[in-house]
Amino acid sequence: MSAVTTTPAPSTAESTSVTVRSWKAPIAFAIFTVIGAALFLGLGRGGDTTYRLSDGRDAIQLPALILPSYATGIVAVILMAAAAVGAFLLVRAARKVPLWLTTVFALVFLLGFLTWAAAGATVPLVGLLAGALTVSTPLIFGALGGVISERVGVVNIAIEAQLLAGAFVAAMIGTLTGQPMLGLLGAMIAGALVSVILASFAIKYLVDQVIVGVVLNVLVIGLTSFFYSTYMVDNPELFNSPDKFERVAIPLLSDIPVLGPILFNQTLIVYIMFVLVPTVWFALFKTRWGLRLRSVGEHPKAADTVGINVKATRFWNVLLAGAIAGGGGAFFTLAAVGSFAKEMTNGAGFIALAAVIFGRWDPIRATLAALLFGFATNLQSTLSIVGSPVPSEFMLMLPYIVTIFAVAGLVGMSRPPAASGKPYIK
Repeated sequence: MSAVTTTPAPSTAESTSVTVRSWKAPIAFAIFTVIGAALFLGLGRGGDTTYRLSDGRDAIQLPALILPSYATGIVAVILMAAAAVGAFLLVRAARKVPLWLTTVFALVFLLGFLTWAAAGATVPLVGLLAGALTVSTPLIFGALGGVISERVGVVNIAIEAQLLAGAFVAAMIGTLTGQPMLGLLGAMIAGALVSVILASFAIKYLVDQVIVGVVLNVLVIGLTSFFYSTYMVDNPELFNSPDKFERVAIPLLSDIPVLGPILFNQTLIVYIMFVLVPTVWFALFKTRWGLRLRSVGEHPKAADTVGINVKATRFWNVLLAGAIAGGGGAFFTLAAVGSFAKEMTNGAGFIALAAVIFGRWDPIRATLAALLFGFATNLQSTLSIVGSPVPSEFMLMLPYIVTIFAVAGLVGMSRPPAASGKPYIK
């Protein structure tokens, strides 16, 4: 009897182990390897690609890095194929594909693609990476807000609205007061106010969170476009000429070759982002606040049982998420552009939402995903300047293609917070 009852156990365990395997990452690796082989080898280009590592203003001058296009493509394809095989073996052994392997694979593919596309030209590497960081900054703020909001159980489709409202209010208050710091504070308040509407309808009135987010995006686009056309266009000196944050070079650190000009010669908003990313990660996973927040997002009924006010926890943390995203919107008008333009976020909120999913609702991973999307966005401008043979239409599609492949393929097996998007009724 005992032999008969115990024989199904191994097969059950075996079937369970099979069901948790996700072949997305190995398949995505294989697809990108085939694409790389077709581009780098099948359509291989002669000549060398020169990477300029310094410019005339750098304290330490580095020689340019020269890579032969075709040989670099061969090495890139070999390394990508090895990573794809390694990912296949890991998944076959019911193990997760580690983050570092995905990161290395992405870097190798990007290096191979850039070397192939810019063959015979010079790529300003520092400018490329600095531009990528500039594009990524509002995405990172939006992604951090999305992580906090979804971890507490509220789906935040309204990141686009929070970024746009922050950009608009930052421009107006910064112009009226002449103080960019007040503009940044106003942007955070604007993002929080958008979240008040989201939280009120989603938490108190139990309206579908996705619908509320979509409506808020449309509402904020309409309101900012109306006020921009009505007031800002006719009176830019009064309403739309804010003082920008100046770049502040950190002594010694800004003189580090390559990384110094990129990381340590930035505006205040970027430095705030550098502090905010590890702070959110530490608070989310190492503090009592983070434990309560995550428990509400995973199992609100159990959290309520131990005395946590589920609705209040969700409400105030959604407001915090909106304030962070609104601060990211201020980067558009107070650091990057210097004025507000109609719909200037241009879908950045949706890219930030994709970074949240790609990053598996983790602040560090979401930041890396936002950096990847920012790099892909800035890459189209750089390749257009160096005269790449890649069609301009494809270059405009590149950031969104990377986003789709990243979320659909490289993210692998992922699970959102269990109660995300589900209203709690006590």
